[in-house]
Amino acid sequence: MGNGRIHRSYVSYIDKSRNYYQAHGYEQPYQWAHYDEVPFQKMQKMMQESRIGIVTTADQGKRDSPRDKKLFVAPNTEAAHLFTEKSWDREATHTDDSETYLPVARLEELVEAGRLGSLSPRFYGVPTDYSQRLTREQDAPQIERWMREDNVEAALLIAL
Repeated sequence: MGNGRIHRSYVSYIDKSRNYYQAHGYEQPYQWAHYDEVPFQKMQKMMQESRIGIVTTADQGKRDSPRDKKLFVAPNTEAAHLFTEKSWDREATHTDDSETYLPVARLEELVEAGRLGSLSPRFYGVPTDYSQRLTREQDAPQIERWMREDNVEAALLIAL
């Protein structure tokens, strides 16, 4: 650092997750979800013509109440009321700016500038349980149903 440069370091979430699970007594290392075939498809429209939906891991729980680890859907106007004090790396980041985990205002600016077609009127919340089985069998299909109701054509996935 003596040369005046600022060096950035990255956060290795894979290593942090493996260390966390090992420290909590799990016998096998954490297995990251993977697919032999990628479950995505090519966009049918340009982004300027598409409706975008936001999926976040922030939740609706209140500071003083028990938090359910359930899926939810909420109007974009409720973005400021999300609970963000759960599982995130407090050494690497903060949640002072809700646009970092639910960028509704920024995406609306992109819509107004003609860079995106539209923004879904609702955003979609997923629990941070990380069960691959529940994600595949319950959570993802429900999020897809809500997005189809809102005519969403592309999803922006934002983990807190």
